[in-house]
Amino acid sequence: MEEGSLHLEKQVDVPPGLIHFAALDNFLNLCRANSLWPMTFGLACCAIEMMATGASRFDMSRFGCEVFRPSPRQSDLMIVSGTVTWKMSTAVVTLYDQMPEPKWVLAMGNCAVAGGPFVFPGQYSVVPGVDKLIPVDVYVPGCPPRPEALIEGMLKLEEKLTGRRRWPTVEAK
Repeated sequence: MEEGSLHLEKQVDVPPGLIHFAALDNFLNLCRANSLWPMTFGLACCAIEMMATGASRFDMSRFGCEVFRPSPRQSDLMIVSGTVTWKMSTAVVTLYDQMPEPKWVLAMGNCAVAGGPFVFPGQYSVVPGVDKLIPVDVYVPGCPPRPEALIEGMLKLEEKLTGRRRWPTVEAK
């Protein structure tokens, strides 16, 4: 046998497993994507649009985002809607830390995404994007974004969880 070469005397056949974790993971991700529980958490004007998304006209419960939970320990989705100040940043991080795993964050509005019109040279109070504090999974731009944009952001999060899109996309002409 040559030096440095690998030679196996006998090839061992491994029997297939009885439990397929990939299929279980796919099933669990589908369940998670179709039952997101967002936290009741609004910081500024974007929270009004978030409330409108949960109301009967837009009804985000059709898309698996049923009930806004009052506690971070009952939530798996944090929708940061509005301006985050440095004074509020410790509360945002504390709420995020209290959420059980797996957890996701959706930044809603230009203020949550990048600080909005309040970020300029010399300002000291506004966080230039919530992603400086906590990891963000989906960004929904707009000032304030329409309820349809928030629903699209939730569908993007669902697509990120399952690897496929349940609802068709509308292409611009």
